[in-house]
Amino acid sequence: MDAQDFWVVIVIGFCFQAQILSSQNLTCNPNDVKALEDFTSSLKTVIHGWGSSFSSDCCKWEGITCNSSSSLGIGLNNSIDTFRVVKLELPSKRLAGNLSASLGTLDQLRTLNLSQNYLIGTLPTALFRLRNLELLDLSFNDFSGPIPFGIDLPSIKFLDISQNLLNGSLPGSICDNNSTQLRVLNVAANYFSGNLPPGFGNCTSLEDLDLSTNYLTGTDDGISKALFRLPKLTQLSIQDNNLAEPLSEEIGNLVNLVRLDISRNGFSGTIPDVFYSLGRLQNFVAHSNRFGGQIPPSLSSSSTLSLLNLRNNSLQGSIALNCSAMISLTSLDLGSNKFDGPIPSNLPSCRHLSDVNLARNNFTGEIPESFKNFHSLSYLSLSNSSLSNISYVLQILQQCQNLTALVLTLNFRGEQFPADPTLHFEKLKVLVIANCRLTGVIPQWLSTSSRLQLLDISWNQLEGIIPVWFGNFSNLFYLDISNNSLSGEIPRSITGLQCLIAGRISIEEPSPVFPLFMWMNVSGRGLHLQYNKVWSLRPTLDFSNNNLSGAIWPDFRKLRLLHVLDLNNNRLSGPIPSSLSKMVNLEILDLSHNELSGIIPPSLVDLSFLSKFSVADNELYGIPTAGQFLTFSSSSFEGNNLCRYDVAPCPSGQDDPLGTWYGKSSKDYTGVIAGVCFGFVFGIACFIGIDRYIWTF
Repeated sequence: MDAQDFWVVIVIGFCFQAQILSSQNLTCNPNDVKALEDFTSSLKTVIHGWGSSFSSDCCKWEGITCNSSSSLGIGLNNSIDTFRVVKLELPSKRLAGNLSASLGTLDQLRTLNLSQNYLIGTLPTALFRLRNLELLDLSFNDFSGPIPFGIDLPSIKFLDISQNLLNGSLPGSICDNNSTQLRVLNVAANYFSGNLPPGFGNCTSLEDLDLSTNYLTGTDDGISKALFRLPKLTQLSIQDNNLAEPLSEEIGNLVNLVRLDISRNGFSGTIPDVFYSLGRLQNFVAHSNRFGGQIPPSLSSSSTLSLLNLRNNSLQGSIALNCSAMISLTSLDLGSNKFDGPIPSNLPSCRHLSDVNLARNNFTGEIPESFKNFHSLSYLSLSNSSLSNISYVLQILQQCQNLTALVLTLNFRGEQFPADPTLHFEKLKVLVIANCRLTGVIPQWLSTSSRLQLLDISWNQLEGIIPVWFGNFSNLFYLDISNNSLSGEIPRSITGLQCLIAGRISIEEPSPVFPLFMWMNVSGRGLHLQYNKVWSLRPTLDFSNNNLSGAIWPDFRKLRLLHVLDLNNNRLSGPIPSSLSKMVNLEILDLSHNELSGIIPPSLVDLSFLSKFSVADNELYGIPTAGQFLTFSSSSFEGNNLCRYDVAPCPSGQDDPLGTWYGKSSKDYTGVIAGVCFGFVFGIACFIGIDRYIWTF
């Protein structure tokens, strides 16, 4: 290296070092500091890693990203270069309080993410006039009131205000003032109402639009035509609103749609035959509307469609799917319609079809023999389909090599539960054959389905004993054999169900794309509960309404993961084991209408999550005097030898065993009222006291 090159290197190095030192000397812009301090002062919670006590430089505070003014192309004319706040990201920090309008003075802000906190109040207008803002995420908070008027966000690309308490109408100015870069807009799960504004048609860059779970009504001719002018839209979610009228054929203009969800609205008429235009559509979800007629040919022969859900409409005629064309179809839900004719025999030729729900239709005939070649089938529900010949059905379906969930409720009226020892369902995890009035005994072949996680054979007329081998199901977490005529003792092996003893309940969903269960209360109150996932079902043992006798095993204490134990309406005798207090996750314990005797164990007050308890109509005495036991109604204890709020049995000749305890004056209810508050905290998740359900789909 000659002398000239040496000095060039020295000069360049000096300039570079000077630039670094200059950058290191930059501090947070004082206006930005003031805005952030005002933001924190409006909160009820402290942001850890913030404030001058942590650092005098706000750019070092948690969730803050800064860029120099010079790099942003501002403040270059004889002004001091400073750091400007360009990102404020504090999701899931348990922030509580109001959102200060001071954030609207952060004029270089590009990203604002305060999602999944506990922020309240109205949305500051100033936030919606940040001209450099590209991402605004305020989802999963408790903001209320309308969206501010006069939105001016020319740089916005991502806007999510879902899962709040916002109301009023959607602003038509969302894409005015050159706000044409918006790609994602999510206003789901709020209280917005009224028509969809025509201004949405200006959002020409929009790719993902979620308007679901509001009270939107569309226009006089259905969905606002503005939505049909969004050429880049790939996902449109408008489910769970009040949209009605026929679905416009202009939906076919959205040629880039990949996912379309219009479920839980009031759409009527026929489904338009426009799906040939939707050459990228993979998911079409339109359940719970009022569609009639038949499935249009362009839909029943779509080569790109993988999920088709038309459940709970009034579609009719025969099901005619072109399986040779539907090469991508994996999930088909046509349950709760008015389809008639035979169950379509060509479904096995839809070679990727794995999840099928055809329940609650008007089919005739038996299950097609072709189903024995349905090797891709994993989930099948044919509930309430007027099926007969359960032996034949099971013989066919056992040949479906990958079947993991089978639901056949409300069929085979009065037939005998097959005892054929050759039946074998190796991969079955969910089996529901409830409310069929099947006779016979619990068949031995069930013992070979060692992977069972859920078994429901309730509401039949089965006799005999509960098999000892039930205790061998190491993955079983939900067992309902209620409302039969089973007799004998509860096998002690039941207390050894490994899935309910230790570890965690690990459940593979048999169908990830549509609900497995819908419960219907049979008491006539019309209450429906839907479980979208198997894992949302509470671990349950329901042996109620049988003729079971003998004792309640103290070893039930080992089932620490059990949430529901229902043994009511049997002939069980002996004491209630105090060891049941070790079943720490119990929410429901029903031992009513048996022949149990002795004291109600005081240790049961340790069941902190217990929200429903009944020992009515036994021979018990002594009511625990603490915790949520103070909240249970008299019906939980009536029909016993209870006299006072203590542990003594009634003296002989006492005519009104419950009168003394429940006949207190109002001033004596102080403890009871306090107990109500205590129990409410633990019981809120299970506040619906439902005794019996029927599986429907």
